[in-house]
Amino acid sequence: MNLLRSKDSPKSAGADQPFLVALNLTRRCNQACDHCYLDAGCRLNGEDGELSTAETKNVIEGINDLGGETMVVLTGGEPLMRSDLDELASHAAELGLMVVVGTNGMMLNEDRVRKMKDAGVSGVGISLDSLDPTYHDNFRGQIGAWEKTMAGIDACRSNGLAYQLHFSVTDDNAHELDDMIEFARSSGALVLNIFFLVCTGRGEKVTNISSEKYDQVLRKVTQAAHDEPELLIRAKCAPHFKRMAIELDPDWPITLAQGYEAGGCLAGTRYCRVTPEGGVTACPYIEDEVGSVRGQSFADIWRSAPMFEKLRQPQLEGRCGECEYTKLCGGCRARPWARDGNLMGEDFICQYEPQGNAVIQPLPEQTNALMWTGKAEQRISRAPRFLRKMIRKRAEDYAREQGRNQVTAEDLTTLAEKRFGKGKSFKPNFGGKSEAANHEL
Repeated sequence: MNLLRSKDSPKSAGADQPFLVALNLTRRCNQACDHCYLDAGCRLNGEDGELSTAETKNVIEGINDLGGETMVVLTGGEPLMRSDLDELASHAAELGLMVVVGTNGMMLNEDRVRKMKDAGVSGVGISLDSLDPTYHDNFRGQIGAWEKTMAGIDACRSNGLAYQLHFSVTDDNAHELDDMIEFARSSGALVLNIFFLVCTGRGEKVTNISSEKYDQVLRKVTQAAHDEPELLIRAKCAPHFKRMAIELDPDWPITLAQGYEAGGCLAGTRYCRVTPEGGVTACPYIEDEVGSVRGQSFADIWRSAPMFEKLRQPQLEGRCGECEYTKLCGGCRARPWARDGNLMGEDFICQYEPQGNAVIQPLPEQTNALMWTGKAEQRISRAPRFLRKMIRKRAEDYAREQGRNQVTAEDLTTLAEKRFGKGKSFKPNFGGKSEAANHEL
């Protein structure tokens, strides 16, 4: 089946290009998580109608048509169960898109990781829901999952493939947050994403985190993200992080930035996903399709889907509409949609009561950037795109501390050595036998 491509120039689009597009390549999976939003009933054999290799490449090209600065996440199900994963990653990378693979890590080994790197994969996101093997295995519905995931982390680290950890927090594992941050930091992860579940798919059967625990954990995440000097800690499906960040430190740069780093719900504004069968939705937790790439170009769907237009010009109701943080946060749109069918309803998990103050406006990014030498620019161009802003800020802060107005390649080397060091080792003991917990860096 031929997929359509837009003939319009990306410059003519009214909407910003997406920061991130998740391509759910398959419903097949080697796990059976109770919380899975895909409701992957055909997890072993998949379903008829998955986009073919050619069709998926066409979608990738459509994403690139919007401007080429989008991060493409190849995910599932378990994307490593698609035999054409490397071919798809290579196609996206050759177009200049940043390619990340979202995986449970069980199928990662030395050979697989090397092939993914060769294909142009910039990094992987690995789901790790506990440092307790039994809890993780039960949560993932697969005995032995924890050991294989830890081995997958080892394979990434030993072969120099950047990885981030994805921790889905619930009432049952929230107490592990501090230990998970320490593990992510010490094991060499670039990012720790803290996911707050939204009750959709098989997740409808899972008790979501309580509003009290949500508030408590998110405040801890905010404080950790503020204080952590190296590890990038981010809250996912928790736009209230933005409010808490400003309450904690109004001058924190993350409270000032635009775009992705501005926080808030990204669904349909800077993010969307494509299902294995080609349907486009605002996010994985908003299951209603706004179009299909088998009948319309991805670029046209992104620009003109009525739901996306509504999300870009939101008329929020309830406390979200009255809140002074409505533009910085705006609440999760999936929660009221899933519960009440009201896209603009208030995010009921939030405990904050609006104070009746003026709406806080997002501020532009600071523009007093320093000069960079050619070699320094070459170095940073090889860093994952989603980390470049953070690296730039740290490098420029370091140069200013040295009394200089220019960043050099030597500055980047110094910062890298401070981050990773030479001769340092990490040998934590979290009760498991995996080499990932006893690997020398």
